[in-house]
Amino acid sequence: MKFTKKFLTAAICLGLLTPFAAQVDNVAFASDADKAATSKIKAEKLNLTSAWDKVFPQSKNVNHRKVTFVNRYGITLAADLYEPKNYTGKLPAIAVCGPFGAVKEQSSGLYAQTMAERGFLTIAFDPSFTGESGGTPRFVASPDINTEDFCAAVDYLSTLNNVDANRIGIIGICGWGGMALNAAAIDTRIKATVTSTMYDMSRVMANGYFDYDKTTTQLENERQQNRLNLNRQRTRDYKNGTYARAGGVVDPLPDDAPQFVKDYYDYYKTERGYHKRSLNSNDGWNVTSALSFMNMPLLCYVDEIKTPVLLIHGENAHSKYFSESAFEMMSPTGNKTLMIVEGASHVDLYDNLDAIPFDKIEEFFNDNL
Repeated sequence: MKFTKKFLTAAICLGLLTPFAAQVDNVAFASDADKAATSKIKAEKLNLTSAWDKVFPQSKNVNHRKVTFVNRYGITLAADLYEPKNYTGKLPAIAVCGPFGAVKEQSSGLYAQTMAERGFLTIAFDPSFTGESGGTPRFVASPDINTEDFCAAVDYLSTLNNVDANRIGIIGICGWGGMALNAAAIDTRIKATVTSTMYDMSRVMANGYFDYDKTTTQLENERQQNRLNLNRQRTRDYKNGTYARAGGVVDPLPDDAPQFVKDYYDYYKTERGYHKRSLNSNDGWNVTSALSFMNMPLLCYVDEIKTPVLLIHGENAHSKYFSESAFEMMSPTGNKTLMIVEGASHVDLYDNLDAIPFDKIEEFFNDNL
C-alpha cells in the first residue's frame, strides 16, 4: 500500500493520472457512473429568436432553421442552417463564421445562404461567448476556443444524415479567416477552406496595424506598453467585479478617420449591417480579450495544411497583407490560391454581391469537396 500511494502521488504530479480520478489516501477511483456524467456531451438550452432578423433578405430557394451544437469545451453554439430546396442524396456542407465581432445575422449568414442556393448545406454560427451562443463571461475571444468552434461545427455537420461527411469545407470571414486556417491545420476532416478578406487576429493584436512599416524596437515597445495597459485593466476588472468593454466601431465617426474605419462604420453602424447582437455594432469585446492572442500566433502551422485553400482579398483593402503573408507561408504546399478582387475594399467582401466572387467560391468547393 505504501508503494501504491507513492506511485499514485508521482503519477498525479506527472499528469499520468488526474487528482479527481484517484484519491491517494484511500486509493478510491471514480465510479463508472461518475465518469459517464463528467464526460457526457451536454447541450445548454439557448434562447433563440424565431423571427427572421438578418440584415439581408431571406431566400425563397433554401430551407432555413435554427440549430445548436456543442464544442469540446462544453459551450453550446447557435447556428442558422441553410439547405437547398428539393435536393436529393447527401450534400456537401460548409460551416461559415465571421467577421470578428459580428454575428451570424450579418455577413456569415449572407455567405451561408448564398452557398446553400448553390447546392451546399451550410451553417453560419455565432462564436463562443457571443450572439445567441453560450459561454461565460460574455464578449470574450480566444484563439484556441474560437478555432475549436470551427471544429465543433464540423462535428455537427459530420453527423447529419443528409451530409456527406467526406465533403465538408469551411469559410472564415475577416478575423475568422485566421481561425479557419488554424482549424484547417489541425482538423483533417476539413477538406477545403476559403478565407475572405481575412485578418490574422493574433498578429494585429500583438503588433497593431501595418507592422511591416515598424522597426523591431517599435514593435517591442508597443507590445510591452500593451501588456502593461491590459494587465492594469485585469486588475481594475477584478476589483470592479465586471469586465470593461472596448467599444465597437467608433461612433460618432471622426472627420479624420481612416477610410477603412469609415467603411466599418458604414456597415456596422447603419441600416446596411447594424444588428443589436453584434459587438462591432454596439459596445465591442471585453478590453482584455487581446491578451490571449498576443502570445499565441494563429498561423504557426498553416504550412502543414494539406488540403486546398482559397484566400480572397480586395485589391484596395487595408488588410490585404494578412492574406498575402498567409499565402507566402502556405504556397510551398501547392494547392493554395490567392485571389485579389479588383477595386474591392475590405468591407466590400462583407456584403457587396458585385464584389464577392461567389462563382469562384462555388467552383472551388465543387472541385475540392
